[in-house]
Amino acid sequence: MQNQEVYDKVVAEFAAKFGGKSEVVAYAPGRIEVLGNHTDYNEGYVFSAAIDKGTFFAASLADDDKVTLVALDMGETYETTLAEVKKVESGATWANYPLGTFNWLLGGEPTKAGKGFKAVFGGNIPLGAGLSSSAALEMATALALQKLYGTSFDRTELAKIGQKAEHTFAGCPCGLLDQASSMFGKAGALVKSDFRFNTFENVSMGEGVAFMMVKSNAKHALVDGAYASRRQACEDAAKYFSTVLRKSVTHLRDVSMAEWVLYRGGLSETTAKRAVHPIGEDERVLQGAALLEKGDLKAFGALMYDSHESSRNWFENSCEELDAIVDAAKAIPEVYGARLSGGGFGGSCCLLVDPTAADKIAEQISREYKARFGDEPVCSLIKPSDGAGLI
Repeated sequence: MQNQEVYDKVVAEFAAKFGGKSEVVAYAPGRIEVLGNHTDYNEGYVFSAAIDKGTFFAASLADDDKVTLVALDMGETYETTLAEVKKVESGATWANYPLGTFNWLLGGEPTKAGKGFKAVFGGNIPLGAGLSSSAALEMATALALQKLYGTSFDRTELAKIGQKAEHTFAGCPCGLLDQASSMFGKAGALVKSDFRFNTFENVSMGEGVAFMMVKSNAKHALVDGAYASRRQACEDAAKYFSTVLRKSVTHLRDVSMAEWVLYRGGLSETTAKRAVHPIGEDERVLQGAALLEKGDLKAFGALMYDSHESSRNWFENSCEELDAIVDAAKAIPEVYGARLSGGGFGGSCCLLVDPTAADKIAEQISREYKARFGDEPVCSLIKPSDGAGLI
């Protein structure tokens, strides 16, 4: 089993804490975003992949109405009752991810469950790395509790439940990318998502290529208004384009780069800059799909570099540390492409690499990063992996 050591710790802790074997264990991976940044809530396209690190969630029904959550990685326990399942405002705010997922799995009426549950969860996704440890927790929670409570949502609906938990309990207005990537991943393949129709297909990456995650030490936090302000700018731009283009426009998915060039003058400079990023990203994903069909990985990697430049210059969701990693990557022939991964503002970069040169790549990037910032990034080779499931 992948991540066997983490699984063993979670089930052992459950047995020690609750005196028996859990009724169910679910696993969900984190994700890397490969191409298509901030396009999900603009009803656009994304290439992503489930990674080979994730979260296990072991759970059993309680004998009463109590809900007990044990966060193995945090060394903390949170307890409440079905009637008191609500957003945690301070302290153990990590509980908002499983609590929110449980709440919406039960249609916002957790008391209808009758019985509470007890759970232990833990994983090996680096926190704050932009690899969606939160979505992995939500999806593992959703699968485990669906099994316990007998609900029958499909994978897309479970992804939406996790997204709703993120919006209402965690306070981050994320798109559906993170949850869908965790659910629909496949070993050796990317997930190509179309967020207008919520359809997800797997596209093979071929042999001889892998990803490297390079975690910066820049603080990664999305619940601080930066994400929300950019999402609002995209929505404002879409409303504007709906008034000047002679076609239906509901999201930036409906606007081409040529149309942005012609009509950008009606937008403020900042809103125009924010809008061009997801518009360009949609076009890059579609170009990338054609390149993967031809097996042209180097040209696909060039699109990743273009994507990062758009993040750096237009959407302004990069930072000095992420830019330094990408700039260092450009000088290494065995790196085909590099860009920030996820919401940005810190976290990690995703590199498309020749895996036989992994040590060389990690050493060179770490050396340049340390010379500039005084500390070292964390470099990990990532294999696109299978999505979430019950163990």
